[in-house]
Amino acid sequence: MSAKLKRCVTRLARKTVLVLGDVILDEYITGRATRMSREAPVPVLELESTRFIAGGAANPAANIVALGSRAIQVGVIGADEYGEKLLRVLNDQGIDWAGVLTCADRPTTVKTRVMAQMGLRFPQQVTRIDTISRDPIDEATEAKIVRFAGDNISSLDAVLLSQYHGGLLTPTLVKRIRDLCREHNILLTADVQGKFARFAEVDVVKCNAADAERQLNRELATDDDYRDAAVTLHEEFSVKHATIVTMGNRGAALATDAGTTICPSPQVSDVFDTVGAGDTAIAVITLSLAAGLDAEDSVLLSNYASGVVVRHLGNYAPSPEELSRSIGDG
Repeated sequence: MSAKLKRCVTRLARKTVLVLGDVILDEYITGRATRMSREAPVPVLELESTRFIAGGAANPAANIVALGSRAIQVGVIGADEYGEKLLRVLNDQGIDWAGVLTCADRPTTVKTRVMAQMGLRFPQQVTRIDTISRDPIDEATEAKIVRFAGDNISSLDAVLLSQYHGGLLTPTLVKRIRDLCREHNILLTADVQGKFARFAEVDVVKCNAADAERQLNRELATDDDYRDAAVTLHEEFSVKHATIVTMGNRGAALATDAGTTICPSPQVSDVFDTVGAGDTAIAVITLSLAAGLDAEDSVLLSNYASGVVVRHLGNYAPSPEELSRSIGDG
């Protein structure tokens, strides 16, 4: 199995995916903890660095590019300095941001993490501050996005919807994109983040265990629980090809019309940060299916990729070489 998956890594390149969703600028402010404050029981940090990373729907796009394919980013930013910083980050990562629209009436979504450096392998997060508008986009912005997608549809291998609750993926926009993909026979995948009904009838749905538990109103513990959850969601929301419920370090439950299975994850002993692992998973699944892999191999490959990500701080996009090494070690 490992040899087969390893041969599949090169097939993830040379695809074109339109990534539509809530783009976020991740800001990491890192300081060295020197003493406790006299004003409150908190550490005083002396600033060492400030770093910006593409987050939200921009993270699947970064993963797609890192694996040798083209990502066309579609989203909205504010008319502010953080929007300009995000565009520079996208450009530096090789992401085509032609579909990113500037909206003067909303801020660029920013997640600011304050990190304390204390001599460990990675700094530790002290707090996070989010700058975000959850207001739905207006009809004019929606129309521009649909027009852009339509203008590019003939060049696409897939469309990936990335939900981060920032107001972009309205029910009407999702429906219009779904209809467009169906008309042109383009693969449509979605990381739903709890909004299951909104993404009914797409080709592929991915969610995490917590979202599945909330939707089904029951706890998931055993493999049979996860299999049943995946097939229930698959049928309830008329998913066309595959429904995936991730199970953390245990892997993922996969449901298709042909049945259900548990796709195990590789053993990872040095997990540091799970941020971004889900974005990597949906990116790899999308590329794999677009390359003609079956659903089970696509999920297994995504599990290896996510296993690389959790060894790093914050969002991380594995290279083909890192993914191949991870499979080789599996």
